[in-house]
Amino acid sequence: MSCPHTPSPRGEHIVQEEGAQLDFSRAMSYGDYLHLDEVLNAQHPLSPGHDEMLFIVQHQTSELWMKLMLHELRAAVAAIADDRLPPAFKMLARVSKIMEQLVHAWDVLATMTPPEYSAIRPYLAQSSGFQSWQYRCIEFMLGNKNPAMLKPHAHRADLHAIVETAWRAPSLYDESLRLLARRGIAVPESHLERDWTQPYPASDAVEQAWLTVYRDPEAHWDLYQLGEELTDLEDAFRLWRFRHVTTVERVIGFKRGTGGTGGVSYLRKMLDTVLFPEIWKLRTDL
Repeated sequence: MSCPHTPSPRGEHIVQEEGAQLDFSRAMSYGDYLHLDEVLNAQHPLSPGHDEMLFIVQHQTSELWMKLMLHELRAAVAAIADDRLPPAFKMLARVSKIMEQLVHAWDVLATMTPPEYSAIRPYLAQSSGFQSWQYRCIEFMLGNKNPAMLKPHAHRADLHAIVETAWRAPSLYDESLRLLARRGIAVPESHLERDWTQPYPASDAVEQAWLTVYRDPEAHWDLYQLGEELTDLEDAFRLWRFRHVTTVERVIGFKRGTGGTGGVSYLRKMLDTVLFPEIWKLRTDL
């Protein structure tokens, strides 16, 4: 975006009329570049309720942030697998910041009161955030593997294939452990080549590998930084989950979710999931 007061080489300010020399019938405009017609016309409330617009925009913007998160996570996993840690650190730090945006998004949805949600709930049918294929890919890439979570996407072969690919691939943490092994740190073979579709099994031997890094940060600085980037990411993810469950309880109480889950009871179980267990446990054992 150009400033209307552009300094001249002599330090003078030339006042330019906004868009005076631009012909947008031929030049690409701001709205063209961002495809704003499609984005801003993608909200189609089904109920007469005023608050449904909030509900739709909340979830659409969250999906956009998740799209960026997947873009960064995929690149970070590839960079770690290729021993390129500096760009991976940048990407993982960005993912943590995206998580902060998702955390604060719940603050807006929490302004919806129970009567306001009840007015639109019948129009939602069985649609639910539980069915978000992007969120499921994020869970799988972070190591929370569960084959039952493929079923909500079975009706769309194209999306099911994307989610299944994430389910079958090594997670961010799996690739991090393989990196430790390539750097000469003892990681059990059981955690270097295994069935990646299975949930991650915590290991005392893996904790010892991370302890080697954390007990001598100067000798393993980039691996130490990787451990802290992973910690930041899970910290942010835990906050997102917590704000999710508290917002749901505030708005619908303990009613069952529209997608058939137990609602708050299901979300509370998810709070106990630990993605990178050894990195958290070593803090007690250092």
